[in-house]
Amino acid sequence: MAQTHQVVFFDAAETLFHIKGSVEEIYQHHAVRHGFKQTPESLTAIKQAFSRAFQDAPPAIFATTEPAALKESERLWWFDIVHNVFYRVGMFEGFDEFFEEVFAVFADPAAWTLYPETESVLAQLKAQGMELGIISNFDSRLFPVLRGLGIERYFDTVTISSLSQAAKPAPKIFQLALEKHAIDPEEAVHVGDSLRDDVQGATKAGLTSVLIDRSPADAAPGIHRISSLDQLLPLLARL
Repeated sequence: MAQTHQVVFFDAAETLFHIKGSVEEIYQHHAVRHGFKQTPESLTAIKQAFSRAFQDAPPAIFATTEPAALKESERLWWFDIVHNVFYRVGMFEGFDEFFEEVFAVFADPAAWTLYPETESVLAQLKAQGMELGIISNFDSRLFPVLRGLGIERYFDTVTISSLSQAAKPAPKIFQLALEKHAIDPEEAVHVGDSLRDDVQGATKAGLTSVLIDRSPADAAPGIHRISSLDQLLPLLARL
């Protein structure tokens, strides 16, 4: 395995860890605290509005890499997204205070939890001599989350869209990650939960892609699919 693939890259959220509860539940909970009038349909409406807002938004990539300016650019990008959502589902007077509160929630490691097998799989890969990296469209809030969840130490590199001026599925973000390890695309594997961003993006950039899909579903033709990270090591051995 080590002779063929030198590096394993991972997506972050929904691949290594996940939010406690659901995104729409978190947004609704904090919005209600600041004056949002919820209805029985609110959770579904918030989820659908987020999907639409992400489709309408430009990629979260910015010209600056200066830390303070970058964080402000990330915050403003998310402010537009969340404002778009609640413009659709119901605006309320305390929106600005709500946004600052909920934006901080997703930087708090306590809001996230590792999948049960994550740390064991990362430790086994490192023990086998593999280099590990993250390629994610998460913003700079990812760094405190990784530290708080106790997995930062396993990763040799972390490549995020807001620092790379490129976002998955664009080949550029994968190429930048490869350059950090001084390897060619065929020497790397990328694991993620998005067919578009992770599988199609990594494949187009020349990496071997693996889809992690924890739902019970048939494997799609031509795609390396796993339902748990535990299945990754046997798969790597076969590749």
